[in-house]
Amino acid sequence: MSGKILVVDDEKSMCEFMEIMLTREGYDVETACTGEEAVKKTVSTGYDLVIADMMMPKMSGLELLKEVKGRRPEQDFIVMTAFAGVDTAIEAMKQGAVDYITKPFKVDEIKLVIEKSVSRKKLRKENEILKKQLQHDFSLDNFIGQSESIIELKKLAQRISNTDSTILIRGESGTGKDLIACAIHSSSDRASGPFVTINCAALPETLLESELFGYKKGSFTGAIKDKDGLFKVADGGTIFLDEIGNTSLIIQMKLLRVIEDKTFTAIGDTKPIEVDVRLIAATNADLEEEVKALKFRSDLFYRLNVIPIYIPPLRERFEDIPILVKHFLAKYCQRNEISLKSVSQEALSALNHYHWPGNVRELENCIERAVLLSRREVIEKDDFPAKVMENKPTSIVSSESPETPTLESIEKAYIYYIMNQAQGKKSKAAQILGIDSSTLYRKLEKYKLIDKFKKD
Repeated sequence: MSGKILVVDDEKSMCEFMEIMLTREGYDVETACTGEEAVKKTVSTGYDLVIADMMMPKMSGLELLKEVKGRRPEQDFIVMTAFAGVDTAIEAMKQGAVDYITKPFKVDEIKLVIEKSVSRKKLRKENEILKKQLQHDFSLDNFIGQSESIIELKKLAQRISNTDSTILIRGESGTGKDLIACAIHSSSDRASGPFVTINCAALPETLLESELFGYKKGSFTGAIKDKDGLFKVADGGTIFLDEIGNTSLIIQMKLLRVIEDKTFTAIGDTKPIEVDVRLIAATNADLEEEVKALKFRSDLFYRLNVIPIYIPPLRERFEDIPILVKHFLAKYCQRNEISLKSVSQEALSALNHYHWPGNVRELENCIERAVLLSRREVIEKDDFPAKVMENKPTSIVSSESPETPTLESIEKAYIYYIMNQAQGKKSKAAQILGIDSSTLYRKLEKYKLIDKFKKD
């Protein structure tokens, strides 16, 4: 059926005519000859559309409209009226009717009006279903992990989702910063609004500026018409700026204005545009070091870092690997319509010992590849890339070290480990180690590690 319709008219012949005509169009049609009967039917039955005559005894079409809308605010309603009653029909539109039909009407015209109304109803239903599905797909429950760090991360994200505070998500590439940003939006009061995302590292400065803030026609060569920027597109929702550490100082100045004043100016325009947007930013860079190097504005950093979120790399939460493997196996077996596969204990042990420099994204790619290439129900070690299966944990301690290592060898290994965790950032590593930078520098020279971490 194309939809369920209730026709209400005190003229029985009109009810019969409408029922025959609309049934032929594929609608499921019911009729009522009084407003009171129509009210009873709408209480017990849901209709895609109610079509009611305005001039009926006892209860008019306008009174019926108010009564039905009071019980079912979402009910779509069309009124029929004689041409002389157009003012009353306009009043009905103000009370929530979606359209009106003047009598006498042409059959093709009424068919078109009804088709448009039912189509709108179906589209709203589909959008509601889609929004619910998106909220489920991008909920915090779908950020996979049972380690203590991930549990705490999801608790924090849930607590802050309904605030409007700016969020800075930090973590290595492939840890899922975009997933957390989307999950926060989907769990917030802004979930019905747009979620707009852009990778700031993917575009040169001039193109990034025009994408973020838009431009006016004629503002530069090639600007043949006005273009809305992403901040305007995101009005009422959330904008996610990935890799914000890669923005220029000029872009940073404009971003600061948006955060502070909720306004921005399009390229080639002089009139500020006001927007209601929540900003979530992400970076894998050490922004504190960028601030010290005068590559990132300190005032913008402090504005962004209102609520910091840190996503740990996969190597710091190995206990999550088995559950992630299981999740990706199910995902790619289902996507490729093949029987659910499993990973052998030997292969899983190797996955648990790999360093995962590409984090969860690298693990997902490995599982997808193995699912597609393995011809067995149980995926073995030889179905994975050799480098992943080698099981050679990185170590700075020589294999020739004595069985009981010296204090110096332990210190050397620990400093090497912390420098890796800090991505070679000496100031950050010194902070973790609880020593000053000059002391760390001397120890790096002492243990001949300085060349391994030349870039601070």
